[in-house]
Amino acid sequence: MNIANVLTGIRLALVPVFVVVLLVDDGTSTEWRLAAFGVFALAAITDRYDGELARRRGLVTAFGTIADPIADKALTGAALIGLSVIGLVPWVVTIVIMAREIGVTVLRFWVLRHGIIPASRGGKAKTLAQALAIGLYLLPLELLGAADVVDKLRWSVLAVAILLTVVTGLDYVLRAMRLRSAAAAALPER
Repeated sequence: MNIANVLTGIRLALVPVFVVVLLVDDGTSTEWRLAAFGVFALAAITDRYDGELARRRGLVTAFGTIADPIADKALTGAALIGLSVIGLVPWVVTIVIMAREIGVTVLRFWVLRHGIIPASRGGKAKTLAQALAIGLYLLPLELLGAADVVDKLRWSVLAVAILLTVVTGLDYVLRAMRLRSAAAAALPER
């Protein structure tokens, strides 16, 4: 265990805490929505620092390579499912994003013996856009008034997140196929 892996473990442990806090009073309590936002923000911050620490300090481990993306998917998935359950995010959005996230995770395992596909800048932008969109939906901004402005802001950020999710998912498929092809080409003929 090292600090990067501990942060990943904390993020995983915060997922069920986040879900419980979000669903108190069916997601209608201002205080509990703010608390859910706080738990989500804390978990998201661990994602920012675990990978950075692992790379900078040479703490990259097999556990971290596998657990970090799973923790990311668990947090994002729990947030989207919770927001869909309480009626803030349409289920179709949750399904599209989760299909991409699960598909990429499966691809990671499929190509793991041939190498690791590092996160791209687009993938990092996708993660940021998803976190911002989720954060905007978690915050009870409608209480501030200007519901139309709040809805447009939320939908705009969510639309960017959906677009980046789909585009980076396709990019990941292409990179996985190239990695597999390169590995097959490098094998000696029998």
